[in-house]
Amino acid sequence: MAEKGRFQKILGVRFLVGNAQEAIDLVSRDGGVVVVPAAPALKNLAHDHGYREALLEADFAIPDSALMVLVWNLLQRDRIRKLSGLKYLRALIERPDFRKPGASFWVMPSKTSMYRTRAWLDAIGIPTSSQDAYVAPIYGGEIQDAELLQRIDERRPRHVVLGLGGGTQERLGLYLKRHLGYHPAIHCIGAAVAFLSGDQVRIPRWADSLGLGWMFRSVSDPKRYGSRYWNARSLAPLILRYRDRLPEISS
Repeated sequence: MAEKGRFQKILGVRFLVGNAQEAIDLVSRDGGVVVVPAAPALKNLAHDHGYREALLEADFAIPDSALMVLVWNLLQRDRIRKLSGLKYLRALIERPDFRKPGASFWVMPSKTSMYRTRAWLDAIGIPTSSQDAYVAPIYGGEIQDAELLQRIDERRPRHVVLGLGGGTQERLGLYLKRHLGYHPAIHCIGAAVAFLSGDQVRIPRWADSLGLGWMFRSVSDPKRYGSRYWNARSLAPLILRYRDRLPEISS
């Protein structure tokens, strides 16, 4: 991918400092992988080797984590602005090149998620055939998915959207980047798809702008998300210690 735009390294990961259209333009031009690391996964940089590798080899990340942005701006003079995966996806689905038949390919975690995603896409004028959709299996430590590679290589969509969980979708994005026979734009935007399709709680625009998406998720399912976001608080001391440097890897 050609170098253009302002970037800021945080914990060794290259974040684009800009708006959604700038990010989409950049990855759409030459292809590549965009990752949207949330705090619950980002805190694992020091000990999750596969996730760490995927973030470092992504073309760039967008600053989705409200906690990361808050801590960084308290510590540093070169302030950044949060850009959520949800805002990014809203901008992506409005682009004429994305809305063309066959332009996008969707990878989702379950049949239910895929059903709701395709129904939502059809409702907003982006009809998606069964050939443009794929339900991912449960991946192990090393990701291998020859069927997905074949499907995407045959369809050759300009955009591949990964709506899987953090820590998995980034590794899958890297796998696709390394093994596909061409260079699509690979968008690892996770739960943003579920927020719009109704597969998870809907997050109002105002709440997303204020960085309160985590609160809506926690209230909607405290057992699933409450502890996840509470544990994410360990990201703050990690940023305080390393700032722009990559954390030392733990054994």
